[in-house]
Amino acid sequence: MGEATRETTEEAPDRPARVADVHELAAGMPHVTRVDGTAGNAVYQVGGKSFVFFRTPRPDAVDPDTGRRYDDVIVFWVGGDEDKTALVQDPDSPFFTTPHFDGHPSVLVRASRLHEIGRDELAEIVQDAWLSRASPKRARDWLAAHGTADA
Repeated sequence: MGEATRETTEEAPDRPARVADVHELAAGMPHVTRVDGTAGNAVYQVGGKSFVFFRTPRPDAVDPDTGRRYDDVIVFWVGGDEDKTALVQDPDSPFFTTPHFDGHPSVLVRASRLHEIGRDELAEIVQDAWLSRASPKRARDWLAAHGTADA
C-alpha cells in the first residue's frame, strides 16, 4: 500500500470533546427524543427515560472557592456503581458526583471540563448512558448492529 493511501485510511486522532458533541452523540442514538427541562435545558430520553441531561444550577454542585452554583453541569446515566466509581474515583477526572446523587447510577461533568476527555471517550459514555436506559430489546439490537461482544 502506498504512503498516501495508508494515511487516508488511518483513523484521525481523537480530539477534545465539546458540548456540541454531547448533543450530537445523544441525539444520534436510536429512538431518542430531546425534551426541554423546566429551564429549557436539553434532556435526552430513550423510551421516555432520561439518559443525558443538562442540569440547571443546584445547591449541591458549587464552586468550592466561591460557593457559586455551577451552571454547566451535564448528567450521564451509567450502568451501575462500578461504572460510576471508575469515572469519579480519580480526583483529576472531570467526572464527579455529589451527595444528592448517592445511590443514583449517574455521573456529572462540567461542560467547561469536557475538553479534558476525548470525543471517542465521550461517545462511549453517551452510548453506555443510552444502553443503561434503553429497553433490553433496543439495547440488544444496538449492540448486535455494532458488533459488540455484549450482544
